[in-house]
Amino acid sequence: MTLLDLTPRATVADRLATLPVLIIGAGPIGLAAAAHLVERGIDFTLLEAGDVPASSIRLWGHTRLFSPWRHLIDPASRRLLEAAGWMPPADDGRAPTGSELVDAYLAPLAELQPLRARIRYGARVVAVAREGMDRTRTSGRAKTPFLVRIETTDGRIEELTGRAVIDASGTYTTPNPLSSTGLDPIGAGAVTDRIVHALPDVLDRDRARFAGRHTTVVGAGHSAANTLIALAELAEHEPGTRVTWLIRNASAVRVSSSDDDELADRARLGSRVDRLVAGGAVGKVDSFEISRVAALDHGVQGGGIRLIGSRHGEPAIHDADVVVNATGFRPDLAVLREVRLALDDIVEAPVRLAPLIDPNVHSCGTVAPHGFDELRHPESGFFVVGMKSYGRAPTFLLATGYEQVRSVVAWLDGDMRAATEVRLTLPATGVCSTDAGGGSCCT
Repeated sequence: MTLLDLTPRATVADRLATLPVLIIGAGPIGLAAAAHLVERGIDFTLLEAGDVPASSIRLWGHTRLFSPWRHLIDPASRRLLEAAGWMPPADDGRAPTGSELVDAYLAPLAELQPLRARIRYGARVVAVAREGMDRTRTSGRAKTPFLVRIETTDGRIEELTGRAVIDASGTYTTPNPLSSTGLDPIGAGAVTDRIVHALPDVLDRDRARFAGRHTTVVGAGHSAANTLIALAELAEHEPGTRVTWLIRNASAVRVSSSDDDELADRARLGSRVDRLVAGGAVGKVDSFEISRVAALDHGVQGGGIRLIGSRHGEPAIHDADVVVNATGFRPDLAVLREVRLALDDIVEAPVRLAPLIDPNVHSCGTVAPHGFDELRHPESGFFVVGMKSYGRAPTFLLATGYEQVRSVVAWLDGDMRAATEVRLTLPATGVCSTDAGGGSCCT
């Protein structure tokens, strides 16, 4: 027997309007999007891969941000929290650590009833599409619900439908490769146990991994600088601990101190690294282009790693016990394969946003205010926001992401006046420039 779908076509649009907005990622930007949706009375479901909010930030929670509290709290989130009796942290100009950001702000926000009831933890998004459509089908596409496929912590696969999707999943879990080509270096599969993700907790949780060993930090950004400083401190207390900083260019512009930088904690970071290099606590190898890696078996906690490439046009090798990959991050676009995207060829940001954030031209503080219009893709109702919206550009600030989601949510609510009145005041941070692969210099 053949079953026919006799549902009137007019009900398709009606159904779309009743579905929730699906938010991917319960970090600061995803939670801010949820707060704005709450204020506008729009239903949503927030999908978080971890079992707690801001799970990625917790991984580098020991690291201090550059921005003080006044740049770190979303206005809509503040209003919801203060209505529930929350007291904001004292804004004394000091930048908090990632853990302080979570404990004092993001965790209480996620616990507010309007948000808590709509957050699904342990729900890793593995694909986004249109219900019953691959990316080649056009007829009726804008009126067709989105379909988001998730994998739960117990291995189950589920699919949810929504009227719109806001992807705020970030980039921390998808680092750039060590190779200067942007590809994994040849031999990478054999040394995964000797390469550490950016911003390890050198002085506490991961101390045993680095104590008494030679660590090479690869990368020219502030993620690298934070790790170098921690390793230098570790070397003062753990005999045999050595630290090398390896960069692909002749100098690391992004970690240079500047008197013009309104983010004082970032300027101090650059000064500290300069002193460590000048004093010999951190060895520096510049102009090193990595092409291959190989395992070294010399009996020290499982062996070491050899970086193979070129320096000043000549073949070069560099040996270490462990390597920290601080080469920056990139967006995970594999889950969006069936979504129609319009991405810039260079930084993989939305095409209208890319010229505003190009790290060869702009610093964190010179990015123009932008909202839903610059974030739009050919897929109506789909937005990438936050760090992931910047693609490979390292110039993102949380305040920028908060303004993004305020504008996007206003657009979803049909409030074009609010959506287009994009206003944003950023600190002057004119020291982020060139070499987009160096790691985030602003967050």
